Amino acid sequence: MANRTELLQGTLDLLILKTLRLGELHGWGISKRVRAISNDVLQINQGSLYPALYRLEDRGLIAASWGISPEGRKAKFYRLTEAGRTALNEERATWRAFAGAVEAVLKAT
Repeated sequence: MANRTELLQGTLDLLILKTLRLGELHGWGISKRVRAISNDVLQINQGSLYPALYRLEDRGLIAASWGISPEGRKAKFYRLTEAGRTALNEERATWRAFAGAVEAVLKAT
């Protein structure tokens, strides 16, 4: 098995929404938080992260404003909207149903 775990298609939005549920962050901060919470198992590259952030912003699930990062750089900070909270709950339920179904298949004898 590979050293890195690739994200299943469709999980990136869920991870971003959940991460922003914990508080406002800039893009690099989102990536770092996912990596830290997952004990370095999940790594989001910039080529995937920023298109996902733009897509979520276009859908009204997150909102952004400019600010200064802890490193002293100008950065766009993202926060979850009310529509994003609703979408997070729906995506979480879908993910849990999917994971349960996969687990059922893995347990089959």
